Amino acid sequence: MVKLLMSWDIQSGNEAEYFQFVIQEFVPGLLRLGLQPTEVWFTAYGDCPQIQAGGLAPDLATMDNIIHSPDWDELRQKLESYVSDFHHKIIPAEGGFQL
Repeated sequence: MVKLLMSWDIQSGNEAEYFQFVIQEFVPGLLRLGLQPTEVWFTAYGDCPQIQAGGLAPDLATMDNIIHSPDWDELRQKLESYVSDFHHKIIPAEGGFQL
């Protein structure tokens, strides 16, 4: 299994629209693409990304297909209209919290 780790900060003033998008479009879109969301971390205080999230795919080939698909590009671009400093990386999945 491989994990997609993502991080970002919510743009000030877009919080309500952001949460509506994540619940109604982003998470269902990830599921449609074949990515299984595993965790979301919200940082209320500190010098780190406000949101950290992860999702699993069964193997690297599947993950590559997901993140190189037009549907992923559309989801990511729409997310980026509500957030700043979006970053992602793919790592081997291990148990527990991963950075």
